[in-house]
Amino acid sequence: MALHVSLRAQTPAGMNVRDTLKTMKDLDEVAIKATRATVNSATTFRNMNKAEIAKNNLGQDLPYLLNQTPSVVVSSDAGAGVGYTGLRIRGSDGSRINVTINGIPLNDAESQGSFFINLPDFASSVDNIQVQRGVGTSTNGAGAFGASLNIQTTTLRDSAYAELNNTFGSYNTWKNTVNVGTGLINNRFTFDGRLSRIRSDGYIDRASSNLKSFFMSGAYYGKRDLVRANVFSGTEKTYQAWNGVAEELLKTDRTHNDFTYENQTDNYSQDHYQLFHTHTFSNKFTSNFALHYTHGEGYYEEYKEDQTLAGYGINPVMVGGTTVTRSDLVRRLWLDNDFYGLTYSFNYTLGTKLAFTLGGGYNEYKGKHFDEVTWAQYANYDASTSARHRYNDNDAVKTDFNTFGKISYHIGSMDLFADLQFRRITYSFLGFDRNKNNIQQQADLNFFNPKLGATYALNERSNIYASFSVGNKEPNRNDYTESTPDSRPHREHLNDLEAGYRLAGTKVSAGVNAFGMFYKDQLVVTGKLNDVGAQTRQNVPHSYRAGIELDGRWMVTKRLSWAATASLSRNKVRNYTEYINDDAAPIVKTFGYKNTDLAFSPAFIGSSELSWTIFNGTGVALLSKYVSKQYLDNTASETRILPSFFVNDVRLSRTASFKGIKNIGISLSVNNVFNTLYENNGYTYSGLSGGVVYRGNGYYPQATRNFLAALSLKF
Repeated sequence: MALHVSLRAQTPAGMNVRDTLKTMKDLDEVAIKATRATVNSATTFRNMNKAEIAKNNLGQDLPYLLNQTPSVVVSSDAGAGVGYTGLRIRGSDGSRINVTINGIPLNDAESQGSFFINLPDFASSVDNIQVQRGVGTSTNGAGAFGASLNIQTTTLRDSAYAELNNTFGSYNTWKNTVNVGTGLINNRFTFDGRLSRIRSDGYIDRASSNLKSFFMSGAYYGKRDLVRANVFSGTEKTYQAWNGVAEELLKTDRTHNDFTYENQTDNYSQDHYQLFHTHTFSNKFTSNFALHYTHGEGYYEEYKEDQTLAGYGINPVMVGGTTVTRSDLVRRLWLDNDFYGLTYSFNYTLGTKLAFTLGGGYNEYKGKHFDEVTWAQYANYDASTSARHRYNDNDAVKTDFNTFGKISYHIGSMDLFADLQFRRITYSFLGFDRNKNNIQQQADLNFFNPKLGATYALNERSNIYASFSVGNKEPNRNDYTESTPDSRPHREHLNDLEAGYRLAGTKVSAGVNAFGMFYKDQLVVTGKLNDVGAQTRQNVPHSYRAGIELDGRWMVTKRLSWAATASLSRNKVRNYTEYINDDAAPIVKTFGYKNTDLAFSPAFIGSSELSWTIFNGTGVALLSKYVSKQYLDNTASETRILPSFFVNDVRLSRTASFKGIKNIGISLSVNNVFNTLYENNGYTYSGLSGGVVYRGNGYYPQATRNFLAALSLKF
């Protein structure tokens, strides 16, 4: 939906301070509104404000704060929501969820995922989040094939403040946060800052996390201009728990970790720089420009047993007259990348009927990938001096240009809109040519993504809407680098139909949405090896997701409220072929399936939050989440599933004020209060041995009953 903004160039006579501050806050929102949906948009979305985010922000990663929104399933490698976490919306993983921070892309340009572990405690600097499900509105960055997360950071706060937030919980979990801000200085300047630290041993053995971050923002508010600069950074060191737990160990050793090497860690830091300029030409015309730069650098280290030296570019070693070709070793896989670009939007409104937005951006990514052996039991280089042997070195460059135009027209009770986006991608990478030689390759893709919709107001509080949207998405890094031009996967294509009803009442607010997401050439794992012997994702011609989502809140009394969501869906791939390979022989078995369920796509997801304000400042809430069974692959086999789970948390809170302290807050969250044993993520693998198929499953167990207790002081 196009942006409707009316900002005055100066404060008219008679305008009070509150009106002036509201005008300034409106300027903050221009930076993101070009990519946001509004109450009159024919788009499915949920908004979360600062207060809603803060009440559950006790140290768990940002995906866990979205757990009560429709169609969401979260997961945690370490089992307690700290460290590496995952997010799926409508069954789509993080590589299919577009994430922007103040309209600037966050998704990694190559893997296309968003790794919130690189921004620990970022929620403490977030003002609001909009979750759009489906294709959503045109935005910057990766294609939205399941949803979009549009995050806005700190905005104008009227007066100076200081906040201390501390959390302690199970598994030696600690969170310490300091927030400070100046408020508005001389009606022109503001400065805000945050410093955070999170540590946790994790529920899984050795799955520890040591996370640090900061956020700084400074803004200038002029009569017609807003200039804001943001600098934020995160550093993480996480002991790896990526392997999960084998199915046969779930009953005897649920917290098992395969890794025992003391430095089996992931180490990464990421620095973000953002500069915004918003200008008000008139009460009809505004513009927004943003420059951004992100630098990421780090590695993960791992101990590898009995490796072939030739695979690391190391010559055989003579030991006591014997030629040694295999060795235990330690390796580091490095990534050093830069991501920079600009985004823009122009917003024009004509009266109360017509609104137009022109926006887009250009982004460039440069990634250096290199791998090193830092120690080897047997090697013909001097490992005793800690010399590093680099055995793999390649660079990648990706450019992403997009431009979009949005127009809306209001007539009577009807709002009509059109949203047209063009996106062009070029990607240069080290891959295989048609002769299977490893040389620099390039892919060029052009996408056209149109969206059309209409909203009809039934009355002042309710409306109905319908939309049709097209999305296109490029393959990821591995799809390209592990294939030749003859075996590269094609782009994915999505036609998305959405229709729904919204009610915004004083006691009852509700929404119901029906959707149909119809894919052509969706990329899935099949087990098939391509012409260079790599197992990459393959295009399946036809698959779909269709369902209905409900999202509502009921103020039962002044002190008792109930919020609930429900998602019922059917997620199918019409024709699917599974390939199982024998590593020791050129044998492949295939199995054909029809109308099977898409992996990690539960048929039902439900959540409930029952909140009771016992007396002013004191409340208790019961948060519940149910997720039906999920299949680990696309075969719909009952031997390869994630069982359904039903988990409940209890949250207690108390706020008060004392002389010299604006607010003291005490909260206690007892997670998984009924001690449920469950897993919310997993994987499956298959192979051939002597012509016989073998299969196995791995799972990520989640913490049993645990707690997080927090104390906050606001000055």
